[in-house]
Amino acid sequence: MNKEEISKFLQYFENKKERTIVVIDYGNVDKWKEDLNWNVDIQYLGNLIKYLSINNKKLRRFYYGEDCGPNEKHPKITEWSKSVLERAEMNKFEVVKKRVKYIHDNKNNKMEKKCDLDVEMAVDLIKEKENYDYIILFSGDGDLMYVIKYLFENFNKKCFVFAARDHIAREIIDGIEDGFVESLQYVNDYEYRLNKNRLNNKKYFRKWF
Repeated sequence: MNKEEISKFLQYFENKKERTIVVIDYGNVDKWKEDLNWNVDIQYLGNLIKYLSINNKKLRRFYYGEDCGPNEKHPKITEWSKSVLERAEMNKFEVVKKRVKYIHDNKNNKMEKKCDLDVEMAVDLIKEKENYDYIILFSGDGDLMYVIKYLFENFNKKCFVFAARDHIAREIIDGIEDGFVESLQYVNDYEYRLNKNRLNNKKYFRKWF
């Protein structure tokens, strides 16, 4: 998408912001940097969402794990995890979190992090269903498509997905083909809105200027 097409997409929500819920699976979003070669900045993400949903924390939902390290009894979260959660709070998101688990991977003989918030996202989408008509989902994970389909078929909730091009589950593509996902927005095209370091990015200048 070019800037004009993105502008039209954002304008579509101009009179729908009071009835739009935004769900950010930040654990998934953070992995997009592997494809993008840049990070989605939380402040810039908050600025973008102002075009999509009103300044109501219930409709601006941010899901991320609280990482205290592999010691389950450790009371203090890591600096990175703390920074993410604090920045989300500062940008007026409703932050939903739970503790990251560390599970031993016998194959690689190391500890792997696990923190799946899909159930929390699905429950909140159902719980808040009277407060929105449109869903903006920041996640390329297909696990939520089951509840997205349910909400579409039973309550006519329309879903728009943001994901990086190389991080899109087959279930999302199926959702578009089956009609319960309205459209897929490639976050790659939103670099000029979401990458704080874009002004130092030569690739960015070649693309847009």
